[in-house]
Parts: sequence; structure tokens; C-alpha cells
Amino acid sequence: MLLSNIEIIPGRRVLKHLGLVQGSTVRAKHVGRDIMASVKNVFGGELKGYTELLEDSRNEAIERMTQQAQAIGANAILNIRFSTSSVAQGAAELFVYGTAVVLE
Repeated sequence: MLLSNIEIIPGRRVLKHLGLVQGSTVRAKHVGRDIMASVKNVFGGELKGYTELLEDSRNEAIERMTQQAQAIGANAILNIRFSTSSVAQGAAELFVYGTAVVLE
């Protein structure tokens, strides 16, 4: 499955447009990560616990979107975009969407 955030792939032609595909995950903050984030706010530095949480969330959402595209016969997803939203205090949704296509 080819994944791209651009609308076309140079040298490849879209044979069939299959429509919107999407994937999402909702994650809650972890108490241990919150404690470490508070410490980092004082001394500065990367919040590695949150970085890992967001990376895992992105990967899970992409995997769900990819499975949806494969189920409808796509071999590529173009124009991929990410969005986040708060769904409850301490919990957020990571949403990914794109256009499922068949490339030559």
C-alpha cells in the first residue's frame, strides 16, 4: 500500500477513485507520563512518554485506515491528513483520512 500526503504520484496514473478512507484511535493520558511531564516543564526537554504515545496512536490510526483501503481494493491512499480533537478531559482522538485509489 502506497501512502502519500500529496494528491498525485509522479509517473503514476490514478485508474480508479474509491473514496474516503479513515482510521482513528482515542487515547487517554497516563498518570506516570503526567508526572514526568510536570518535571520536564520545570527543567525543559522532550516529553518522551507523550512522544511515544502519539507515535503509537498515529501508527494505529494509519493501520486502521490502510485496512479499510485494502478491504475496498485500493493499492494507494493519497492526500493523507491528520487531525486531533479532545473527546473528554485527559483523552484525545487522533484521526487520519485520505483518498483510496487504484494506481497503475
